[in-house]
Amino acid sequence: MNLGGFKNREIVVDLSSGAVDYREINEELAKKYIGGRGLGVKYVYDNGPEVEPFSEENILCVMTGPVTGSRSAMSGRLCMVTKSPLTNTVTDSHMGGWSAARIKWAGVDNLIFKGKSDKPVYLYIEDGQGELRDASDLWGQGTRATVKAMQDRYGKENLSVICIGQAGENLVRYAGFINENDRAAGRGGTGAVAGSKKLKAIVIKAAQKGNMPVPVQDEEYKQANQKALKAIMEGGLTAPKKGGLSVYGTNVLTNIINEVGALPAMNSKYSHWEGAEGHSGETVNATLLVADNTCHACPVACKKEVEVKEGKYKTRVESFEYESGWALGANCGLGDAAAISYIINLCNEHGMDTIELGNTLSCMMEAYERGLTEEHIDWGDADRMIELTEMLVFRKGVGDVLAEGTARAAKLFGDENLAMCVKGQAIPAYDPRGIQGIGLGYATSNRGACHLRGYTVASEIAGIPMPTDRLQPEGKGELLKVFQDLLAFSDSMNICKFSSFSENAENYAEQYSAMTGQKVSADDVMKIGERIYNLERHYNNLAGFDKREDDYLPKRFTEEPGTGNSAGHVSRMDIMLDEYYQVRGWVDGVVPEEKLKELGIA
Repeated sequence: MNLGGFKNREIVVDLSSGAVDYREINEELAKKYIGGRGLGVKYVYDNGPEVEPFSEENILCVMTGPVTGSRSAMSGRLCMVTKSPLTNTVTDSHMGGWSAARIKWAGVDNLIFKGKSDKPVYLYIEDGQGELRDASDLWGQGTRATVKAMQDRYGKENLSVICIGQAGENLVRYAGFINENDRAAGRGGTGAVAGSKKLKAIVIKAAQKGNMPVPVQDEEYKQANQKALKAIMEGGLTAPKKGGLSVYGTNVLTNIINEVGALPAMNSKYSHWEGAEGHSGETVNATLLVADNTCHACPVACKKEVEVKEGKYKTRVESFEYESGWALGANCGLGDAAAISYIINLCNEHGMDTIELGNTLSCMMEAYERGLTEEHIDWGDADRMIELTEMLVFRKGVGDVLAEGTARAAKLFGDENLAMCVKGQAIPAYDPRGIQGIGLGYATSNRGACHLRGYTVASEIAGIPMPTDRLQPEGKGELLKVFQDLLAFSDSMNICKFSSFSENAENYAEQYSAMTGQKVSADDVMKIGERIYNLERHYNNLAGFDKREDDYLPKRFTEEPGTGNSAGHVSRMDIMLDEYYQVRGWVDGVVPEEKLKELGIA
């Protein structure tokens, strides 16, 4: 391989036979799909859209990108790609910390798991070699106990541990991976796929010294990196110790989004909630903050470690994120940051998605309120939320229903309209009635409802890269496409999405070109991102998502007006969806043959 930034080594693990093999990366595929999310989706696509998520035929790809573990700012991300047991779509879930960098420093780019083991195992990686080892003594353990066991065995220094907890073992459909820094690959059920394969952990031993990716054009790379870093250091949101993201973390958004009337509350019955101040970034920083943590090569330090020092919710957790705080807070009518911290810690300990959990619990709260279930749970009942969380991890009683996720639980409660989901995945912390573009983003996301596919909130709320009217539907189809394509590329470089608050396509093109030696322009960045997004959509089309109604929001957002400063507004999906399909060149959500050919997919 002639591209810089790659170690040109993938570990392919057949869990059924126990074989560990190695292969080089196809250079042409790397040029077309970059790495990370893009290349991982290509592997999952080639494996077949018809596979069952929990079958041995499904594969789980752990991917880095060409700048992962390098000097590029915010280049500490890895990406897990598979077919989701929650949505039955292709899914990718990303993790920060130092895990991705250590995979690259160990001389490996990507890990591909196929088959199923008949006993619990973990993969140990060092000096470019991988070995499956017995994890029987770890099965049944939480993520913290698993990490500690590996640290005791191999030493803490230069070690990263990526593992599942009991939620993954018990096939909770929204189980994820957690690493030693409590960074999560949370959404889509990647941890449940690992659990079905009896894969408990991935353990990497590697030092940075002498192992960082080497750019093909060193001087150009230095200049590109310095330019990108300058943008981050001077960014209104990202500037260290000055920007809102650095000072308050992602939770800087709670009061902002609530004020405009776009904070979904009590299962999205409302879009504004007075109690949200109780778990806002300002409140959490003033009362619970104990540390500002960061990931490899990141000056922003958006992670906010919190500690509840006394009382029944005594805990310490990294980190109190906006999405987690909302999902378990306003969304459930709970304004107690201490209680929310405790439940976040349970999610990290057991290894599961806080967003899906919060939505599933709020769905049950409304079901109980409406008399659809006799299982008691009131709005804001933290102790019952904790009890139900433990029950669902081990699939006890009604927990067996909740472990299936929001959409399936709502059907079992007797009203699928209780689920604030798209394609089976629950919404994040932005109400589509108060931010029109993000509703379109949820509807057309290729991994189910998601803000991270195309973060139009940057424009509609923060004015980045230019301001747009949050309540107007016109123009949002074109705006969303730009965000989706740009972020598909950055996810494939495996650079943190928050870089996009300060960097642009030109910054990405310059860093990628100098690192790999393959010259790309800003226009090329957008075209490659479009190719990746269309490949994901094509996969989903082949998996059965081939109708306009698959790209639609729950009725609550299109028929029940919002509250607060979005009072009277509903999501105007049809206007936006028509425009989006036209801009994309899709026919009612299906990628036509000519578009596949145009992008070099067919």
